[in-house]
Amino acid sequence: MGLIVALILVIVGLTGSILVFQREIDHFLVHRQVGNIVPSRERVPVEVVLNKIKSAYSSQPDIKVESIDIPKLANDPYQVWFSRNDKWTEVFIHPYTAAILGTREWEKTILGVTFQLHYQLLAGETGTIIVGIAALFLLILSITGFILWPGWLKLVAGFKIKLKAHIKRLNFDIHKVVGIISVVFLAMIAFTGFCWNFNGFTYPVIYAVTRTPKPPELVSQVVAGKQSISVTQAMQIADAALNGAATTYISIPTKPEGVFRVNKKFPQEKEDFGRSRVYIDQYTGQVLRIRDERNLPLGEKVLDSFTPMHYGTFGGLTTRIFYVFVGLAPLILSVTGLIMWWYRPKKSNLIPNRKFMT
Repeated sequence: MGLIVALILVIVGLTGSILVFQREIDHFLVHRQVGNIVPSRERVPVEVVLNKIKSAYSSQPDIKVESIDIPKLANDPYQVWFSRNDKWTEVFIHPYTAAILGTREWEKTILGVTFQLHYQLLAGETGTIIVGIAALFLLILSITGFILWPGWLKLVAGFKIKLKAHIKRLNFDIHKVVGIISVVFLAMIAFTGFCWNFNGFTYPVIYAVTRTPKPPELVSQVVAGKQSISVTQAMQIADAALNGAATTYISIPTKPEGVFRVNKKFPQEKEDFGRSRVYIDQYTGQVLRIRDERNLPLGEKVLDSFTPMHYGTFGGLTTRIFYVFVGLAPLILSVTGLIMWWYRPKKSNLIPNRKFMT
């Protein structure tokens, strides 16, 4: 099983090591592109930003803004997203002058390519399935490797690397030590990755096991001849629904039945964009659902735990740094595992050498 998915896991592991610090990398790249933004006064309203985009792309009526990222820092730009031909385009807007500072196609950025390689091997839906299967294999390999770890016979031997031993013994020692140090984290990464890539199957199972009702799809009740409420009104409604939480981004409906989704972050939330949300009917302004991160049903809590488990953010900077090295583990385990397979015992000598293993 390890031989079959080795190359895929190496690619996914190395790209995962990069994505652990994707926010910081992207922040650097964005500011490198837009230049230095000097805070001068209050930010321009979101409506002004939207009008600027509409004016700039008035010759392309097919373009519809899908979401806006609110600046997190005083020198961050607004980031406006829209899709065209299934490709995401990002427009950077000066937060104090509403000037367009630049654009980029996300799929062509360093992080965009890295993410697509990590998630789907640059192969679309087929790649998503392949990576999901590889994640399941990694979970099985983690469990079997944990069981086969020789440290269960003698704890000290399980963590010992004999640097002066024969190359085969040294290779085995590296494999067992790297494996046992990273096994729990590789299992968490594998499980969450499998669930994400096959969410159509896994999410209903999680809701069922946790006895949590699956949230229904939300739609706006289309009112003939009635215009959608403004983004500013949607933000005000969301502020009233989740008082004390900062708005991090707004998802704007692009279809008649679409809804506003205003993402909020409470001070105690660790995720950059927060996980609290308010869903609003685009015609009536009615609050359709409030997702308060502080009070979630068990199934939602389980799903929310996937991101910190997968990217190592649950322990702050320390675990994130450690996860960079966890991402290197598949490369080390694949190379040492391949060598162990190459020098595997012949058919006449299939009984494990316990002395060698310990």
